[in-house]
Amino acid sequence: MRLLAGAAVVALALAGCERTPPSEQLDVKALPDEGSVETIAAADLAALIEAGEAIVIDVRTPEEFAAGRLPGALNGPVETFDPAAIPMEKARETILYCRSGKRSARAAEMLAKHTGARVRHLEGGIKAWTAREPSQRVLVGGE
Repeated sequence: MRLLAGAAVVALALAGCERTPPSEQLDVKALPDEGSVETIAAADLAALIEAGEAIVIDVRTPEEFAAGRLPGALNGPVETFDPAAIPMEKARETILYCRSGKRSARAAEMLAKHTGARVRHLEGGIKAWTAREPSQRVLVGGE
């Protein structure tokens, strides 16, 4: 008898619960991907750089950076990568790159986790940048 009474109380309690109308339900698909990592093609990055809409971070070693880098790039080696030290602006997107895309993917994961924002890195790295077009500019030394 007690079991039946308990079941009746639970059934009445559940019946009294209101269901959230569909118009007020949270649309999970509409939420932004926080902390996501994506790649960007060399041509798309070139357009962003040309338009002044990118902060470019080279995560290779200082020696690799000195040997050749993308125009305007800053050096933030993955071996000593500090996400808190990477410039992030609303007006310009911060994009990472390395030689082939592996180190920049690792650094992008760290930066995305730190900021909770989408972070992109150059697909195929500087190798893809220079293979894209023979005339593609890579700065060397003090240029």
